[in-house]
Amino acid sequence: MPRIAVIVPAYGVAHLVGEALDSLLAQDYADWECMVIDDGAPDDVAGAVAPYLHDPRIRFLQSANKGVSAARNAAIAASCAPLIALLDGDDRFRPTYLSTMVSLFEAEPEVRLATCNALIFGAVARERLCFNAGQGSGDGLHGTLADVLDRSFGVYIGSTFRRADFDAIGGFDTTMAQSEDFDLWVRLMQLGGPARYVDAVLGEYRVRSNSASAHAGRMLMGNLKVYEKARAALPVDAPEQALLARLASDSAQALAFEHAIDRVVDGDTSRGLAELKAVRSRVKGPVWNLSFALWNILPSLARPMLSWRRNAHRRGNQSTGTLGTLLQKASGQ
Repeated sequence: MPRIAVIVPAYGVAHLVGEALDSLLAQDYADWECMVIDDGAPDDVAGAVAPYLHDPRIRFLQSANKGVSAARNAAIAASCAPLIALLDGDDRFRPTYLSTMVSLFEAEPEVRLATCNALIFGAVARERLCFNAGQGSGDGLHGTLADVLDRSFGVYIGSTFRRADFDAIGGFDTTMAQSEDFDLWVRLMQLGGPARYVDAVLGEYRVRSNSASAHAGRMLMGNLKVYEKARAALPVDAPEQALLARLASDSAQALAFEHAIDRVVDGDTSRGLAELKAVRSRVKGPVWNLSFALWNILPSLARPMLSWRRNAHRRGNQSTGTLGTLLQKASGQ
C-alpha cells in the first residue's frame, strides 16, 4: 500500500496539469499514488494526462461535473493510502513536499492537518510567499482551532491530512460552492489536536485571472457559511463561540462593503456610495480617507477608481491597507 495519496482535480487546466504531474514525478519520495480526476472538464484533460499513465502510480478518473468537492471526494474514495495530500491541477509541489509531510505525520501522531509555505505566482503583480512569518498564536509551528478560524494560522491548499480523519468528518461538503477547503480544515480541527506548519517553501500556488478564489465577495459568503456551521457544531459554551460571532460580523461587514462596490461599478453610484459610507468605519488609512473626500466632491470618479480596484483584486494582486487586511483574513487570501 502506498503511504500517501495525491489528489489532483483538473477541471479546465488541461494545459497546466502536466506541470503538476511533473512536480510529482520529481519528488524525492517514491511511495505515493496519484488520482487525477476530470469531472466533466471542457478541455482535453484525458489527452493531457495520457502520457503520464505509463507510471502505474498515476490513475485517471472521469465523472460528471458536480463541483470540486465532489471530485475530490470521488478521487479520495478511489485511493487507499492512509495520508491524503491535495494538489490542484494548476499548482506544483517542490521536490521534498511528500517526504517532509510523511515524516511529519509519522513523528507527530496527534497532528490533524499539516501545511507549509508556498510561492504565489501567475496572475500577480509580483511573486511572493503565502506566509511571511510563523503561523498560529503560539510557537509559530502549531495552530489551534481558534487559530485556524481567525486565520492567524493560515492553511495553504496544498496540505496533507489523515484518511481516517477525513472519513470521520464525512469528507468535503458538496453543498459548499466556495471556501470548501476552509470548511474542511475547520471540521478537521474540531476533532481535536493541532494543525502543523512547516516553515519551508514546499509548494507553488498559481493565481489565474479566472480562478474561483479571485473574487472576495464569493469567498466571504463561503466563509460566513463555514462560521455558521462551526457555531452549530460546537457546544454553546465552547470558547470559540465568541470568536466565531466576531468573525461572522467582520465578514458580513466586509461583504457589505464588497456589495456596495459592486453597486458603484455597475453604475448605481449614488446608492453604492451611500452604502460604502455606512460601513466606512471598517476601513481606515490615507488612501481611503482621500478617496472618500474626493468622491464627496466628484462622485463620478468613484466608478473608475473602484473598477480599477476590483480588477486589480481579481488579478490576484495583494490588497493593501485595512480593507485589504480585513478581506485577506475574511476571505482566506
